[in-house]
Amino acid sequence: MDEAVRVNKEPERPARGPMDMPFLCLVLMLTAIGLIMLFSASFVYAQRPQFNNSPTYFLTRQGVMAIAGVVIMITISFMDYQYFRALSLPVMIVAVIFLLLVPFIGTDLNTDAKRWIDLGMFSFQPSEIAKLGVIMTFSAMISVYRERMKTFKYGILPFALILLTISGLLFLQPHLSATVLILGVGGVLMLVGGAHWGWFTGAAAAGGVGIYVLITQMGYAARRIEIWRDPFVDPRHGGYQAIQSLYALGSGGLFGVGLGRSRQKYAYLPERHNDFIFAVIGEELGFVGACLIMSLFVLLILRGYWIAMRARDRFGSLLVTGVITLLALQVFFNIGVVSTFLPTTGISLPFFSYGGTALILQLAQMGVVLAVSRRIPAPKSG
Repeated sequence: MDEAVRVNKEPERPARGPMDMPFLCLVLMLTAIGLIMLFSASFVYAQRPQFNNSPTYFLTRQGVMAIAGVVIMITISFMDYQYFRALSLPVMIVAVIFLLLVPFIGTDLNTDAKRWIDLGMFSFQPSEIAKLGVIMTFSAMISVYRERMKTFKYGILPFALILLTISGLLFLQPHLSATVLILGVGGVLMLVGGAHWGWFTGAAAAGGVGIYVLITQMGYAARRIEIWRDPFVDPRHGGYQAIQSLYALGSGGLFGVGLGRSRQKYAYLPERHNDFIFAVIGEELGFVGACLIMSLFVLLILRGYWIAMRARDRFGSLLVTGVITLLALQVFFNIGVVSTFLPTTGISLPFFSYGGTALILQLAQMGVVLAVSRRIPAPKSG
């Protein structure tokens, strides 16, 4: 009897259930298909002296990172996601420090902007850490402020200061696409977190004006807008990539030219294994294949938001919302750029574009979603 009383008085710990299998299967499917398409898009380019004339150069490296990323994802899924609340500030501080270092020790990889830090064995973009830092920090702050989110002091000011700081550091690189992603994710979290719609509308309008000023004042951004409107005004330089992308998508037709049979990847389409890999997908798999891959992304995003709505607490819900919103924006912007629906920007396609550190970070973020899914309260029986 005494033992039973003692057990009943112990604080109830949140039960750890199984991870969300539909979400996990979709992530693994996209990762596997991404590796197949990466090999198809890169094996021609990889047969160059700087890549040891190895057709599998990019596939091997991405495959190793994919395996490491899946292990990290599964490991994170077993963690109590409340630990990320304590880690939010350190991650944000690390992101700011690296962003401050980029103008001094940063490198450019086939671009006219310093966005990477080379650590010898690998290179990474500090903006990727900043995205995760914003998601974790905003989720932690909003879950604490709660009803105070409707006030300017708590619901707008601290978040605006963080976003302005990150945006200002990204401006020095410059990295407009990362700025737009971070502003978008931050804005969504503020809105979902309870910020008054009036303040949110004002902040969004100010952000829109800021982006317009950046586009008109930054020569490279203004030029991109002009070429976006008509790529053929500069078909040999600025508009070349967009034109070749359209050629690839148009050549694919309904069912594609066949896996591995893309013609545009033969020294025509730049970044065919990176930002413009979706153009190769459209050429080889056609409209039907491209739609199937987009459908997998849509299912993953919808399942992610389903997990967010059923999370055990506010912090977990916001954490998943931020991660899934970031994924959704990246997919939308990448496909929009490849199809010339949007101006050309340096946004990769999650799970598909070449980049080992980016893939590991993406899979780690999926692990966070799975960790939240394991704490979803079980439905009451009866």
